[in-house]
Amino acid sequence: MTSKRILVTGGAGFIGSAVARRIIQQTPHALLVFDKLTYAGNLASLAPVAGDPRYHFTRGDICDAKAVRAAFDSFQPDWVMHLAAESHVDRSIDGPGEFIQTNLVGTYVMLQEALHYWRGLKGDAAKNFRFHHISTDEVFGTLGDDGLFHEDTPYAPNSPYSASKAGSDHLVRAWTHTYGLPTVATNCSNNYGPYHFPEKLIPLMILNALEGKPLPVYGAGENIRDWLFVEDHAEALLTVVEHGRVGESYNIGGVNERKNIDVVHAICDLMDELAPDKSVGPRRKLIAFVQDRPGHDLRYAIDCAKIGRELGWRPRETFETGLRKTVQWYLDNQAWWGDIRSGRYRGERLGSLAS
Repeated sequence: MTSKRILVTGGAGFIGSAVARRIIQQTPHALLVFDKLTYAGNLASLAPVAGDPRYHFTRGDICDAKAVRAAFDSFQPDWVMHLAAESHVDRSIDGPGEFIQTNLVGTYVMLQEALHYWRGLKGDAAKNFRFHHISTDEVFGTLGDDGLFHEDTPYAPNSPYSASKAGSDHLVRAWTHTYGLPTVATNCSNNYGPYHFPEKLIPLMILNALEGKPLPVYGAGENIRDWLFVEDHAEALLTVVEHGRVGESYNIGGVNERKNIDVVHAICDLMDELAPDKSVGPRRKLIAFVQDRPGHDLRYAIDCAKIGRELGWRPRETFETGLRKTVQWYLDNQAWWGDIRSGRYRGERLGSLAS
């Protein structure tokens, strides 16, 4: 594998840090993490690779064109992997403005600066440059009991978060078709795994169960998601940026559809096995059904046949193996999540009312 220089925006976040760790631990590439370090950005997630001489970090905002241009000029990337985004649906209900600014304006700035940089490249450097935009299956809206999201599924976002990501997807497509910028795009299903900020379903349930707190489940827990282990996703993203066709998009899924209530039951059972607590008792007794999220999409499910057919990627983890690894990681890494639980975020309800 020829060594590349990869700029990863949002590389201190959940998925971004998985990509960053994989780049340093499993490839010869050099890495620049460009991250604003918002509430969900955590340098501790990069600690396993931070001492490597191929690792570089710049604190910066993707909405700051001068900072982005400086990162391009100093690092001279071959590939850009754009993961920086506000990503939590509940937070987008409470405060949509930040999502519009980061996900739309920030992506616009990244595209403009990438275009400026790319136009200055010559020969093979220009030919081989890639801008990889990472997005979500939520841009496609919701499914009924049947069917799957395909790459050509019409967009129908239903939350401020998914609308902002849909808009960013359209910007990327436009910069390719209008200006010729060599881009690839991916839309993924729900990620889970180590280093996940504990406002999302799986890490929140694990930590609440560990602490004997209620396990809040929206509605009746009937909403269905396709679950993708984050390490599988990181592998897929690096496969796409290296081998994906310019102008194409690829869906990335875990092929693991589960109802939310079944996910919570599985977590409870694993916690009872791996961290039994007589004072708490069976964790399923902690489940508390709460008012549903406004506009909560019923079902997401990804058809990821294209990436398998064209690029040879398939998920390695089943939901059972990935979830067991995830639960065990949280049990083994209180030093990582302890500061979060004690300060910045305590597991409170977000997005309960549309405003």
